[in-house]
Amino acid sequence: MTVFVVAEFRAAPGREDRLRTALEAMIEPALSEPGCLAYQPFVDPNDPAHLVAIGQWTGTAAWDAHLDSAHGRYLAGVLTGILAEPAVVHRATAGPGQASDSP
Repeated sequence: MTVFVVAEFRAAPGREDRLRTALEAMIEPALSEPGCLAYQPFVDPNDPAHLVAIGQWTGTAAWDAHLDSAHGRYLAGVLTGILAEPAVVHRATAGPGQASDSP
């Protein structure tokens, strides 16, 4: 079952560029994971301190593997020094009757 993840981040003052760089650095490694179907960070055009990363994984095991990967653990460490508040992570799966591979 496909897992969709929306993670919201708020950079500490003056750390907006560092947060954007850290999330963008995750694109290639995340997309190279066997269970990653999509990953893209976005900057709120009205608030550069607010960033959102949207990802899609083939299932919960793939998402858990992403979090436990070397690059996932590295990002977690980096985030502790640049976030103004804890990240908010929303996970969802395709509902009944929906194709499990639909975006």
